[in-house]
Amino acid sequence: MSDLYAELAVLGVATVYEASGRRGLVDVPLTRIVPGSRAAGPARTVRCGAEDNLMVHAAVAHARPGDVLVLTLPEPAPVALMGDLLATQAKRRGVAAVLIDAAVRDVDELVELGLPVWARYVRVRGADKNVVHALDEPIAVGGATIREGDVVVLDADGAVIVERERVDKVLVASRERAAREVEKRAQLEVGATSYDLDGLRERVEGGG
Repeated sequence: MSDLYAELAVLGVATVYEASGRRGLVDVPLTRIVPGSRAAGPARTVRCGAEDNLMVHAAVAHARPGDVLVLTLPEPAPVALMGDLLATQAKRRGVAAVLIDAAVRDVDELVELGLPVWARYVRVRGADKNVVHALDEPIAVGGATIREGDVVVLDADGAVIVERERVDKVLVASRERAAREVEKRAQLEVGATSYDLDGLRERVEGGG
């Protein structure tokens, strides 16, 4: 399965999103903390209490190698659910990436650490550690429903979710789309235009 996730990461968010039928988009602005990072892996979902990150500590302690931790609050807020110390633990446990529908802090340290992290906010406002809430239950981020085991793909374009039942089908479709784009790019590089290749001229100017 690790090869599957690695391939999805290389194919990237835009290709996977289009190939999946434009499903699963995490439609919120995200900051990619580590420049150049991209990742894919099975989601481990975390629902924290308001302004509280107790469940992030629990999720990191139970993380499996290759997991993508998806951290949420009851409502998105600029509260830091992860910083340098939690990220250090997550990397040591083999976490592939972290998607945070809240804030992250200690950005310079996270860049040096190299654990791929995407967050809605960068803020220093800290969280409490009091509220026992939920791990591995369905959550929603940016209009996308995410369940444990659904695949999260992350890169410079943001994030997309692939339902676990559709991963093999979406991977095949993504490969096919990527191959078509290689062929098309070669044509564009020698002077062709998408206006003609995609039949758009006829749509705009008519068939004569």
